[in-house]
Amino acid sequence: MRHRVAHRKLGRVTEHRIAMLRNQATALLQHEHLTTTVPRAKELRPFVERLITIAKRGLADDGGASTALVLNARRMVMQDLQDRAVVSKLFDTLAPRFATRPGGYTRLLRLGFRRGDAAEVAQVELVGSEYNPRAKAEAEAAKSATAAAPKGVGGRLRAAAERLRGKKAETSEGEADASPPAKRSKKKQSGD
Repeated sequence: MRHRVAHRKLGRVTEHRIAMLRNQATALLQHEHLTTTVPRAKELRPFVERLITIAKRGLADDGGASTALVLNARRMVMQDLQDRAVVSKLFDTLAPRFATRPGGYTRLLRLGFRRGDAAEVAQVELVGSEYNPRAKAEAEAAKSATAAAPKGVGGRLRAAAERLRGKKAETSEGEADASPPAKRSKKKQSGD
């Protein structure tokens, strides 16, 4: 029986499980979103929220006593996160962002099932990051829609006609009315 057993084992020994949670926490705090399976995400959520709470406790509010609190909080976080850049991001940007929030710093979005093993996949993200997973695809789609190349002979003919119409409109506005017939006559002379 599993009475009063707190955490999932995730099919790993304790050392491997803790190392996995530390790596996932580092990636989540660095990129502000992470895609993983639902049981891992559910285990990661309290792990990361505890780190953010410790970082909030380490925010410098008052004078001399707070430097000891900041240093102690950094040391406690560094036990779990080995990357100094991620720790500095946590204390400099993320902790002030969540300073007034009493808890619930992460959001778990279920994405469906993984193709290979049908495991349920979820995305864990920090609240307030507003990560759009389709932003890159949407930007590429908009870019390709604006610069769509004409397909087939008809499309090429329409594009050529539009180019010629555009040149005729430019020539009617300016003084360059005489230059296009001169170019045509040179082409006829060189072609004969």
